[in-house]
Amino acid sequence: MSESTIQWQHSHDFGVDNSQNTHKVKIVFWLTTVVMVLEIAAGTWSGSMALLADGWHMGTHSAAFLIALFVYSYAKRHANNKSFSFGTGKVNYLGGFASAVALGIVALMMVVESVHRLVEPQSIQFSEAIIVALIGLVVNVVSALILKDNHHHHHGDDGHHDHNMKAAYLHVLADTLTSILAIVALVIGKYIGLVWLDPVMGIVGAMVIFHWSVGLIKESSKVLLDKSVDTASLEEISAAMNERNTVINDIHIWKVASGHQAAIVSVSSAKPLTLEEYKHILKAQLPDLSHISVEIKAN
Repeated sequence: MSESTIQWQHSHDFGVDNSQNTHKVKIVFWLTTVVMVLEIAAGTWSGSMALLADGWHMGTHSAAFLIALFVYSYAKRHANNKSFSFGTGKVNYLGGFASAVALGIVALMMVVESVHRLVEPQSIQFSEAIIVALIGLVVNVVSALILKDNHHHHHGDDGHHDHNMKAAYLHVLADTLTSILAIVALVIGKYIGLVWLDPVMGIVGAMVIFHWSVGLIKESSKVLLDKSVDTASLEEISAAMNERNTVINDIHIWKVASGHQAAIVSVSSAKPLTLEEYKHILKAQLPDLSHISVEIKAN
């Protein structure tokens, strides 16, 4: 049977519209890529390692933005594909996870390079390096303002994060932090002579970036591994069922997209309620439930 002949009454397209985020990431991708090409070209022409290094560093973030754009495109293209049992909402979390891993690799590379420069100090073209860092800072601040949304003001995962977008935002923040720390270290190195501060700032920045990476990996992996809702929510559902003389035999609740959850529940009762009543009990405790399957057994 071909996919086009399969018809379900219940849709697994949870209506997650990423068109606005896609547009934002495209703008930031082109900003970053243009600056990357200019820095690599100028660095090659002038023989400046500072320009070359910053250019290739921005290249890693351009690659991360490409991942984000691919994720949005893939999720939209397969939104109604019946092969995906619960839709393509998790693709955003997969993109966020992949970008978080890339962010961690960038942090590790920064540590290795910084330690190398501490052990074997290298001459720094301070004036040129400061100009490069300032250019990078301006581009990153503009990019951060484009990608920023209200969700980034919250701590933790409130269930409505676009983790793919959050990963792109963290890549921009990582570059912004790197530029700020570099400017501080370069200015102090140029006018006070503390050359060792440059690699030290690199290590400090890498530690912060690695912390962001680990946090995003933890958040996205919970969804990818179908981690259930918190124990408190399960206890509230159980209590609500017990009040109606119903026992939960089995329950599975997991996230299928940003702001959407699915539940499969098996209950038993001497006087079972209707299917809609059980669904109402579940939705009262978990408003984000978009897909509910209930098995009812009469004692």
